Amino acid sequence: MFSHQRVSAVFMFCVLVATFSSVPLRADDNEDLAAAAQNPIADLISLPFQNNMNFDYGPDGDIQNVLNIQPVWPFNLGEDWNLITRTILPVVSQPHLDDGGSTFGLGDTTFTAWFSPADSGGFVWGVGPVLLLPTATDDRPGTDQWGGGASVVALVMSGPWVAGGLVNNVWGFGGRDEDRSDLNQFLVQPFVNYNLEGGWYLVTAPIITANWEASSDDRWTVPLGGGVGRVLRIAKGAGHKKTKICRSLMPTDA
Repeated sequence: MFSHQRVSAVFMFCVLVATFSSVPLRADDNEDLAAAAQNPIADLISLPFQNNMNFDYGPDGDIQNVLNIQPVWPFNLGEDWNLITRTILPVVSQPHLDDGGSTFGLGDTTFTAWFSPADSGGFVWGVGPVLLLPTATDDRPGTDQWGGGASVVALVMSGPWVAGGLVNNVWGFGGRDEDRSDLNQFLVQPFVNYNLEGGWYLVTAPIITANWEASSDDRWTVPLGGGVGRVLRIAKGAGHKKTKICRSLMPTDA
């Protein structure tokens, strides 16, 4: 059952400040580079920044801001396999729900490593472990425990379309305070990109989560929305900007 306690607008702005490919690129292949940058398990080194502003947060209708720093680094494991690593380090600014104060600092870090075939044809996939590190500088935006689980990503690239999905589940396994619930968090992110001329593209990629330890009324967070982006060359690499506007059902005052 989805929570209907509050409806929040979520604005996301993502800048991929540098993307470098191990494959030489032509001067007129912005469309190809855009498709490659939209593939989360492409053989590309990248450093995306994604900013999420959650409006109507908490009982007083405040704003929560989460800047995700998401470096991606691939490794070649011989001729047949790649290991694609992605780290997500959130920088969080949010109001307290109990005492009128606010918190600014780091949230918990998520590290994922996907094993992916180097040449999988039109259907690209990867599977591997996901690890949650308790790096939060404050108890409120963090879980105060280690976590681990499994992650799967798959996509197809056909003409101007890049479509697929990412799924993971993380379970806690240590460090939890007695007043904290066990960690059992599910995430699924479907994504659809349609590439236009000149490196422009349309995108929707909502991050849907479920806290299996929460009550059924507060379990799911389901954003809906989309945006537009463009890939631009920076020296031998490329710049990548994306803006999305979403609406979300979020239990922020629990």
